[in-house]
Amino acid sequence: MLHGKNFPAAYWGNTIRELTTAGYRVVAPDALGFGKSSKPVVQYTFSLLALLTKQLLDTLHIEKANVIGHSTGGMLATRFTLEYPGSVSKLILADPIGLEDWRAKGAPYRKVDQWYKEERSITYAQILDIHKQYYANWKDEYRVWADVQYGMSKSAHADQYALVSALTYDMIFTQPVLYEFPHIKAPVLVIVGKEDKTKIARDASPAVADQMGNYKELGRNAAAAIPGAKLIEYDNSGHLPFFEREKDFYRDVERFIGEQ
Repeated sequence: MLHGKNFPAAYWGNTIRELTTAGYRVVAPDALGFGKSSKPVVQYTFSLLALLTKQLLDTLHIEKANVIGHSTGGMLATRFTLEYPGSVSKLILADPIGLEDWRAKGAPYRKVDQWYKEERSITYAQILDIHKQYYANWKDEYRVWADVQYGMSKSAHADQYALVSALTYDMIFTQPVLYEFPHIKAPVLVIVGKEDKTKIARDASPAVADQMGNYKELGRNAAAAIPGAKLIEYDNSGHLPFFEREKDFYRDVERFIGEQ
């Protein structure tokens, strides 16, 4: 299970408990640069993160796995599936980002130092506002994940965290995977919340930004581009369907994994 940009792997907690209760072994790592993992100042690429994911599975003697990727983790899961097709039984993309090329749609490129400056000065109110936009229906229990992100921004290593966060933003913005969707060989399930509007469009004009993040359209386009992919759309759900449509998400994931 591969996590998103503004969340550690810990947010998979309820999903992990559900899947382990159902008899599955679950591996949910914090990717390099995120959560509790090391945060070196290096060139971050999805190929690097995919390689490290493969090395982790090799260390655990796991030859093949069902891969679930959410948000940025969906981009990583796609790259992993493309580069290590023999290691993937099935691929599940849960509201992945990277379903559109923001640059091609007019979002201007930002230098890493621009991202860094923003990350270094971000406030709790700004982080909370970002998190509130992820949901169709905000609940105060979701605040914990904004608290985690804010805590990291105020830690003893906040300066390095901000720089690594800036580097990973650059990775996300400049390394789209959607052009390679037709090359995916594994069975794929795409799950999207119809209310999801997530996008990276900093500095874009309102007219340009409004053309991005339409997951009702993006999910259908992705499923059409991936050979044989299945699509499930949830009403009353934003960027985190395993929170807002929890039981439906478990049912649909377990049904897809169990299909022959």
